[in-house]
Amino acid sequence: MEARDVAQYLRDHPEFFEDYADAIAEIFVPHPHGGHAIPIAERQIVTLREKNAELAEKLAELIRFGNENDATTERLHRSTVALFAAPDLETTLAVLHHSLREDFAVPQVAVRLWGRVPEQSYLPELAATSAEVREHAAALESPQCGGVAVAESRDWLEGDEAPASFAYLPLRTATTFGVLVLASPDPARFHAGIGTVYLARLAELASVAIARFLPGM
Repeated sequence: MEARDVAQYLRDHPEFFEDYADAIAEIFVPHPHGGHAIPIAERQIVTLREKNAELAEKLAELIRFGNENDATTERLHRSTVALFAAPDLETTLAVLHHSLREDFAVPQVAVRLWGRVPEQSYLPELAATSAEVREHAAALESPQCGGVAVAESRDWLEGDEAPASFAYLPLRTATTFGVLVLASPDPARFHAGIGTVYLARLAELASVAIARFLPGM
Protein backbone atom coordinates (compact mmCIF):
# COMPACT_ATOMS: atom_id res chain seq x y z
CA MET A 1 0.00 0.00 0.00
CA GLU A 2 1.34 3.42 -0.95
CA ALA A 3 1.11 6.59 1.12
CA ARG A 4 -1.46 8.16 -1.18
CA ASP A 5 -3.69 5.11 -0.75
CA VAL A 6 -3.59 5.57 3.02
CA ALA A 7 -4.39 9.27 2.65
CA GLN A 8 -7.31 8.52 0.34
CA TYR A 9 -8.64 5.86 2.75
CA LEU A 10 -8.64 8.34 5.62
CA ARG A 11 -10.47 10.90 3.47
CA ASP A 12 -13.08 8.30 2.52
CA HIS A 13 -13.50 6.97 6.09
CA PRO A 14 -13.53 9.92 8.53
CA GLU A 15 -15.05 7.63 11.17
CA PHE A 16 -11.61 6.06 11.51
CA PHE A 17 -10.54 8.99 13.67
CA GLU A 18 -13.41 8.35 16.07
CA ASP A 19 -13.02 4.59 16.16
CA TYR A 20 -9.27 4.74 16.78
CA ALA A 21 -8.90 7.96 18.75
CA ASP A 22 -6.65 6.30 21.34
CA ALA A 23 -4.32 4.93 18.69
CA ILE A 24 -4.06 8.29 16.98
CA ALA A 25 -3.15 9.92 20.31
CA GLU A 26 -0.20 7.54 20.56
CA ILE A 27 1.21 8.42 17.14
CA PHE A 28 4.22 10.76 17.21
CA VAL A 29 5.53 12.56 14.12
CA PRO A 30 8.63 14.72 13.50
CA HIS A 31 8.28 18.39 14.41
CA PRO A 32 7.96 20.41 11.15
CA HIS A 33 10.80 22.69 12.22
CA GLY A 34 13.12 19.97 13.50
CA GLY A 35 13.78 18.70 16.97
CA HIS A 36 11.85 16.11 18.96
CA ALA A 37 8.82 14.16 17.80
CA ILE A 38 5.40 15.48 18.78
CA PRO A 39 1.89 13.96 18.98
CA ILE A 40 -0.02 14.02 15.70
CA ALA A 41 -2.65 16.30 17.29
CA GLU A 42 0.03 18.83 18.21
CA ARG A 43 1.38 18.58 14.65
CA GLN A 44 -2.08 19.52 13.40
CA ILE A 45 -2.12 22.54 15.71
CA VAL A 46 1.25 23.64 14.34
CA THR A 47 -0.12 23.34 10.79
CA LEU A 48 -3.20 25.40 11.67
CA ARG A 49 -1.03 28.09 13.25
CA GLU A 50 1.11 28.29 10.13
CA LYS A 51 -1.99 28.58 7.95
CA ASN A 52 -3.37 31.31 10.22
CA ALA A 53 -0.07 33.18 9.96
CA GLU A 54 -0.21 32.95 6.15
CA LEU A 55 -3.79 34.23 6.09
CA ALA A 56 -2.90 37.08 8.45
CA GLU A 57 0.00 38.05 6.18
CA LYS A 58 -2.26 38.01 3.10
CA LEU A 59 -4.89 40.08 4.92
CA ALA A 60 -2.24 42.63 5.97
CA GLU A 61 -1.08 42.82 2.35
CA LEU A 62 -4.63 43.41 1.10
CA ILE A 63 -5.14 46.14 3.69
CA ARG A 64 -1.87 47.78 2.65
CA PHE A 65 -2.86 47.70 -1.02
CA GLY A 66 -6.27 49.11 -0.12
CA ASN A 67 -4.69 51.97 1.83
CA GLU A 68 -2.31 52.71 -1.03
CA ASN A 69 -5.19 52.76 -3.52
CA ASP A 70 -7.20 55.07 -1.25
CA ALA A 71 -4.23 57.44 -1.02
CA THR A 72 -3.74 57.40 -4.80
CA THR A 73 -7.43 58.08 -5.36
CA GLU A 74 -7.30 61.02 -2.94
CA ARG A 75 -4.25 62.49 -4.71
CA LEU A 76 -5.93 62.04 -8.09
CA HIS A 77 -9.01 63.85 -6.78
CA ARG A 78 -6.91 66.79 -5.56
CA SER A 79 -5.23 66.97 -8.95
CA THR A 80 -8.61 66.95 -10.71
CA VAL A 81 -9.89 69.87 -8.64
CA ALA A 82 -6.70 71.87 -9.18
CA LEU A 83 -6.57 71.22 -12.92
CA PHE A 84 -10.12 72.28 -13.58
CA ALA A 85 -9.68 75.39 -11.47
CA ALA A 86 -6.84 76.50 -13.76
CA PRO A 87 -7.95 79.47 -15.92
CA ASP A 88 -5.65 78.95 -18.91
CA LEU A 89 -3.33 76.50 -20.66
CA GLU A 90 -0.13 77.74 -19.04
CA THR A 91 -1.58 77.37 -15.54
CA THR A 92 -3.05 73.95 -16.38
CA LEU A 93 0.34 72.66 -17.51
CA ALA A 94 2.04 74.15 -14.45
CA VAL A 95 -0.52 72.48 -12.15
CA LEU A 96 -0.06 69.16 -13.94
CA HIS A 97 3.73 69.29 -13.56
CA HIS A 98 3.51 70.31 -9.90
CA SER A 99 0.93 67.64 -9.02
CA LEU A 100 2.91 64.83 -10.66
CA ARG A 101 6.13 65.85 -8.94
CA GLU A 102 4.77 66.74 -5.50
CA ASP A 103 1.70 64.51 -5.08
CA PHE A 104 2.86 61.47 -7.04
CA ALA A 105 6.63 61.85 -6.59
CA VAL A 106 7.40 61.47 -10.30
CA PRO A 107 11.00 62.72 -10.72
CA GLN A 108 10.77 63.77 -14.36
CA VAL A 109 7.76 64.99 -16.33
CA ALA A 110 7.34 66.35 -19.85
CA VAL A 111 4.38 67.27 -22.07
CA ARG A 112 4.30 67.92 -25.78
CA LEU A 113 1.26 69.14 -27.72
CA TRP A 114 0.71 69.40 -31.47
CA GLY A 115 -1.98 70.03 -34.04
CA ARG A 116 -4.06 73.16 -33.66
CA VAL A 117 -2.38 74.84 -30.71
CA PRO A 118 -2.79 78.41 -29.42
CA GLU A 119 -0.40 81.21 -30.27
CA GLN A 120 1.46 80.88 -26.94
CA SER A 121 4.51 79.51 -28.74
CA TYR A 122 6.79 80.41 -25.83
CA LEU A 123 5.53 77.39 -23.91
CA PRO A 124 8.03 74.50 -24.19
CA GLU A 125 5.09 72.08 -24.37
CA LEU A 126 4.25 73.55 -27.78
CA ALA A 127 7.71 72.97 -29.27
CA ALA A 128 7.92 70.95 -32.48
CA THR A 129 7.87 67.16 -32.19
CA SER A 130 8.98 64.52 -34.65
CA ALA A 131 6.59 62.44 -36.70
CA GLU A 132 7.88 59.36 -34.86
CA VAL A 133 6.71 60.72 -31.50
CA ARG A 134 3.32 61.79 -32.86
CA GLU A 135 2.75 58.44 -34.58
CA HIS A 136 3.82 56.53 -31.48
CA ALA A 137 1.39 58.45 -29.27
CA ALA A 138 -1.46 58.03 -31.77
CA ALA A 139 -0.90 54.27 -31.86
CA LEU A 140 -1.10 53.84 -28.08
CA GLU A 141 -4.38 52.37 -26.87
CA SER A 142 -3.29 52.74 -23.25
CA PRO A 143 -0.28 54.06 -21.31
CA GLN A 144 2.97 52.33 -22.23
CA CYS A 145 5.75 51.68 -19.72
CA GLY A 146 9.27 50.39 -20.16
CA GLY A 147 12.94 51.19 -20.21
CA VAL A 148 13.24 52.57 -23.75
CA ALA A 149 12.72 56.24 -24.63
CA VAL A 150 10.85 57.12 -27.81
CA ALA A 151 12.80 59.22 -30.32
CA GLU A 152 13.81 62.62 -28.90
CA SER A 153 11.52 62.44 -25.85
CA ARG A 154 14.46 61.69 -23.54
CA ASP A 155 15.78 65.19 -24.32
CA TRP A 156 12.60 66.78 -22.95
CA LEU A 157 13.27 65.50 -19.44
CA GLU A 158 15.17 67.53 -16.86
CA GLY A 159 16.98 66.10 -13.87
CA ASP A 160 20.38 65.37 -12.35
CA GLU A 161 20.08 61.63 -12.99
CA ALA A 162 19.51 59.91 -16.32
CA PRO A 163 16.03 58.39 -16.67
CA ALA A 164 15.93 54.59 -16.67
CA SER A 165 12.20 53.92 -17.00
CA PHE A 166 9.46 55.74 -18.89
CA ALA A 167 5.68 55.95 -19.08
CA TYR A 168 4.04 57.36 -22.23
CA LEU A 169 0.46 58.58 -21.77
CA PRO A 170 -1.39 59.61 -24.95
CA LEU A 171 -3.34 62.85 -24.71
CA ARG A 172 -6.50 62.65 -26.78
CA THR A 173 -10.16 63.49 -27.03
CA ALA A 174 -11.53 62.83 -30.52
CA THR A 175 -7.96 62.69 -31.83
CA THR A 176 -4.51 62.40 -30.27
CA PHE A 177 -3.07 65.86 -29.71
CA GLY A 178 -0.13 65.24 -27.42
CA VAL A 179 1.77 63.00 -25.07
CA LEU A 180 2.55 63.09 -21.36
CA VAL A 181 5.89 61.49 -20.47
CA LEU A 182 6.75 60.35 -16.95
CA ALA A 183 10.25 59.12 -16.16
CA SER A 184 12.44 58.00 -13.29
CA PRO A 185 16.06 57.04 -12.68
CA ASP A 186 14.65 53.94 -10.98
CA PRO A 187 14.30 51.20 -13.65
CA ALA A 188 11.52 49.55 -11.60
CA ARG A 189 9.33 52.67 -11.30
CA PHE A 190 7.70 52.34 -14.73
CA HIS A 191 8.67 48.79 -15.71
CA ALA A 192 6.89 47.04 -18.57
CA GLY A 193 4.69 44.88 -16.33
CA ILE A 194 3.36 47.66 -14.11
CA GLY A 195 -0.41 48.13 -13.78
CA THR A 196 -1.68 51.11 -15.76
CA VAL A 197 -5.18 51.68 -14.36
CA TYR A 198 -4.29 54.91 -12.57
CA LEU A 199 -2.02 56.01 -15.41
CA ALA A 200 -4.96 55.62 -17.82
CA ARG A 201 -7.16 57.74 -15.53
CA LEU A 202 -4.42 60.34 -15.31
CA ALA A 203 -4.14 60.41 -19.10
CA GLU A 204 -7.90 60.98 -19.45
CA LEU A 205 -7.86 63.69 -16.79
CA ALA A 206 -4.90 65.53 -18.34
CA SER A 207 -6.41 65.21 -21.82
CA VAL A 208 -9.73 66.80 -20.89
CA ALA A 209 -8.10 69.51 -18.77
CA ILE A 210 -5.69 70.55 -21.54
CA ALA A 211 -8.14 70.18 -24.44
CA ARG A 212 -10.29 72.99 -23.00
CA PHE A 213 -7.68 75.48 -24.23
CA LEU A 214 -6.86 73.96 -27.63
CA PRO A 215 -8.70 75.28 -30.67
CA GLY A 216 -11.26 72.86 -32.08
CA MET A 217 -10.94 70.31 -29.25
